[in-house]
Amino acid sequence: MSTWLITGCSSGLGRALAEAVLERGDNAIVTARDVTSVEDLAETFPDTALALALDVTDADQIDRAVTRGIERFESIDVLVNNAGYGYRAAVEEGDDDHVEQLFATNFFGAVAMIKAVLPGMRAQRSGSIVSISSIGARISPAGSGYYAAAKAALEAMSVSLRREVGPLGITAMAVEPGGFRTEFAGRSLHQSREAIADYAETAGARRKENDTAHGTQPGDPAKAAEALITVIESPEPPVLLVLGSDAYGSLSEILQAQQAELEEWKDTTLSTDFSD
Repeated sequence: MSTWLITGCSSGLGRALAEAVLERGDNAIVTARDVTSVEDLAETFPDTALALALDVTDADQIDRAVTRGIERFESIDVLVNNAGYGYRAAVEEGDDDHVEQLFATNFFGAVAMIKAVLPGMRAQRSGSIVSISSIGARISPAGSGYYAAAKAALEAMSVSLRREVGPLGITAMAVEPGGFRTEFAGRSLHQSREAIADYAETAGARRKENDTAHGTQPGDPAKAAEALITVIESPEPPVLLVLGSDAYGSLSEILQAQQAELEEWKDTTLSTDFSD
């Protein structure tokens, strides 16, 4: 039996994963900023679920969640950094306070969670750290520059982390979901206060009032949760897991285009070395 600590369990993928983990008999520390949104899980699974309030930008709440989890279940075997939200704005439109909070939650909050669980994982010489990114980190659509940057930072950090903790028996993995039918494009999506008319056809097309994607995404959160469990428990989890047919198609196109561009500019690239 493993013990999972999952952030952002109030809805969406976090909620689906918490339910799947508990239904299979594992322990789960289920967290959300509003603990009342996850208390029903603890009531349904009183022996294996611990519901806690957790804002990943609050250092005291992070320490309390990890401490109480270990007190209850003795160890934390899997950390899933799922807490986060979307933000849309042209780069010029971005509000400084919004952008700062976005990075505090989507990147620095995940880092703080990782640093909080690693001492225990190092001591037991085992553990898995999973950070939920987004295909947005690769496709970087107009209007999502700040969100894509935060998720790209999370992915790059995860790759380095994997190399650091691998020899200690710990795995680290980033996950790039495509569009899933969650509240991500609904109540979890924020945007700049002001819209600049010159960006109406680019970033403006993706503002909430112009976006019709919510509720029509192809991905099923319950299936994503089952896939995550299978991959996390595999002998050699990938560095990056892509979830969803749309994400697979987008990443395939991006990788092909990047390879083609690399070859197109190969002579210029190689021309910068010292001549023998």
